[in-house]
Amino acid sequence: MADEKQIREDFGAAVNMTAGQLEKWLDTAESKEVGDKSGGESTGHASGRRIVELLKTKQADLTDDDYGHMRKVVGYVHRHLAQRPDQPESEIEHSRWRYSLLNWGHDPLKS
Repeated sequence: MADEKQIREDFGAAVNMTAGQLEKWLDTAESKEVGDKSGGESTGHASGRRIVELLKTKQADLTDDDYGHMRKVVGYVHRHLAQRPDQPESEIEHSRWRYSLLNWGHDPLKS
């Protein structure tokens, strides 16, 4: 697998929410309204729950599967950020685009 240290750094840069912030977000109706729902729960919402667990996991306890998911999260966040809508900041705040990113642990309005 790719350099685990680099994956952790990239994941840390992509996920700019704490486990507590993400858990709170995932409990909202807005969180559950966005994303591909081919099995009930959206892919992003399920990923968000997994990200919460990853954030709570000690580095020494991370598995290859965990690192694989971390790489998936980084890829999703980077791709989705590149698709930022051409809207004023006030409209971005309550957009499906932002809500989807929040499900993946990234708040694009957070500096």
